[in-house]
Amino acid sequence: MPDKLERYRSKRDRTRTPEPIPAEAPPGGDGNAFVIQEHHARSLHWDLRLERDGVLVSWAVPKGLPADPKTNHLAVQTEDHPMEYLTFHGEIPKGEYGGGTMTVWDTGTYETEKWSDREVKVVLHGNRSSGRFVLFQTRGKNWMIHRMDGPARDPFPPLEPMLPTERAKPPKDSSAYAFEFAWGGRRLLVPIEGGRTDAAREHPWLRGLAESFGSRTAVLDGELATLGGAEILVFYDLLYDDGHSLVTEPYTARRSALESLGLSGGHWQTAPSWPGDAGPVRQAAREQGLPGVVAKRLDSPYEPGLSKAWLFIPA
Repeated sequence: MPDKLERYRSKRDRTRTPEPIPAEAPPGGDGNAFVIQEHHARSLHWDLRLERDGVLVSWAVPKGLPADPKTNHLAVQTEDHPMEYLTFHGEIPKGEYGGGTMTVWDTGTYETEKWSDREVKVVLHGNRSSGRFVLFQTRGKNWMIHRMDGPARDPFPPLEPMLPTERAKPPKDSSAYAFEFAWGGRRLLVPIEGGRTDAAREHPWLRGLAESFGSRTAVLDGELATLGGAEILVFYDLLYDDGHSLVTEPYTARRSALESLGLSGGHWQTAPSWPGDAGPVRQAAREQGLPGVVAKRLDSPYEPGLSKAWLFIPA
């Protein structure tokens, strides 16, 4: 019987990598475990591994498992891996095959509905991933992965920003609002999926932000502002988070979810917000040369387009 791990061993040096490298051929087996590993290698991807005949049959999935049956994702079949890889995590040294950080993203069991050389149909039962999927070979060596059951998440919201209505004076019921700086910059909505964002086409430095989200999906609302001579993306709202739309949630819930992300980097930060009193915020905006403040109703949902729930008050 051919050694299914021969190709795996040929790509690795046991003196240079912490990965498990069994010395003997796998004994076979009929288990049904699976693992998905988040792999920050040369490019971020997820490795799906299904137990089959004593090894883990593996695919690298650059965008992770598809959440919607309308969208297929590329799946590149790689060499079979040893069973010990079910729990492997750690740092593969730079310069080695697959060099980078690997973490276990999900584990569980699966049911096989079909398994052939060109098509693998399974039902995953994991902590973070579940459902019916089919992996199928396309022309050449590439494979695709398709979700066969219903969407596992809410659809992305329309990418249209909520805009404030201008008003000369702050609202009288100030306790019903939070007050933020009006930055005077350019509005930017940032959708993130599979560790990537289309916004990076115009702003390549956003690739680092998107990759830090891993498999977490999000749509961030913010503004490109110039602070201290540097361009900073200031985020002040969260429309979508980890598969769930937040547009119908009140401002307070969206703001709490945004702050929990802890967004802080060399090119981006979370905007400050102060509930209850416009006076000090307006004065600070005036002193910093900002155009004014934005009053946001605490109970307001996210309404694309011009809204009276957000008020721009000049400094």
